[in-house]
Amino acid sequence: MTDTKPNRRRSLLKGAAVAAGAMSAPMVSMAQTTSFRFQSTWPAKDIFHEYANDFAKKVNDMAGGRLKIEVLPSGAVVPAFQLLEAVNKGTLDGGHGVVAYHYGKNSALALWGSGPAYGMDPNMVLAWHNYGGGKALLEEIYKAINMDVVSYLYGPMPTQPLGWFKKPVAKVEDLKGLKFRTVGLAVDVFTELGTAVNPLPGGEIVPALDRGLIDAAEFNNASSDRALGFQDVAKNCMLQSFHQSGEQFEILFNKTKYNALPQELKSIVDYAVQAASADMSWKAIDRNTKDYQELKKAGVKFYKTPDAILRAQLAAWDKTIAKKAGENPLFKKVLDSQKAFAQQAGQWQNDYMVDFKMAYNHYFGASTKKA
Repeated sequence: MTDTKPNRRRSLLKGAAVAAGAMSAPMVSMAQTTSFRFQSTWPAKDIFHEYANDFAKKVNDMAGGRLKIEVLPSGAVVPAFQLLEAVNKGTLDGGHGVVAYHYGKNSALALWGSGPAYGMDPNMVLAWHNYGGGKALLEEIYKAINMDVVSYLYGPMPTQPLGWFKKPVAKVEDLKGLKFRTVGLAVDVFTELGTAVNPLPGGEIVPALDRGLIDAAEFNNASSDRALGFQDVAKNCMLQSFHQSGEQFEILFNKTKYNALPQELKSIVDYAVQAASADMSWKAIDRNTKDYQELKKAGVKFYKTPDAILRAQLAAWDKTIAKKAGENPLFKKVLDSQKAFAQQAGQWQNDYMVDFKMAYNHYFGASTKKA
């Protein structure tokens, strides 16, 4: 009779080795990739579209192939100002823009960007949004206008210039009668200041200036303005303004598509927003300062907006918000929330922050001796 015990032992040892090898092999996720099609509200050459892609890359890298966001430029699927409706309907899975572009749906939406925000800078406005009640108010407004979306705000923008002009403006009267481009509640502010406003999307501004359809315009920052070609159609840029001094970006998701994601992927989106917010603010400092110098080399003259115009903006803003608050209870609700947070945070910031301009002038001011 043949002894089968050695054969059984060899078979068991072989099976154990196979099992051990399987256990030591790296676990490969077989989960199916979820693809989201996004559109930005920015031309492909604008740094803002780059910011949108930066966010998408962070999500894609962290999701490890389980979630992939593709970002198309403005107009690829819908015009810039139709982004919210497209995301709501599911024509797009998401998008990248600014809340002020939805101003026509409810005037309160423009308060995330337009106006002086009771003295808050852009980062403080984001602090109000995330910790002072703004996020819940934005959700309430979207629900009121039947927009089934998930919104993330991020990316504090530097203070935007008053705008680009054929010749510099020295007083409030110089604005009267100008055909001027702006958006959001800034439309009402500049109308109050005597301009004839045309709220064009970003990609249409320079062609309109070139053809004389508008006399002056604002968009956002040195990098965007240079990429869009403002320096080719106007040589005077007025710096500092209250019309959009606290704006930030918005990342939108179709709520149904977003809610279908597992919690882990939702968390990746959340933390990618926070990471992209910090990265964007650092990149903006680097790129805006370089492009500011390049615009100067191209012959652009920069002027500080006169204080008289800045004070007139504040007065025009006060008239605008008084009217809007009387017409729209949600508008008043947002204003009251911002004001309470700004009074608390503004006093802290103004008391605590040192005058950085003093230090800059100490090292680089006109009176500094060359080494």
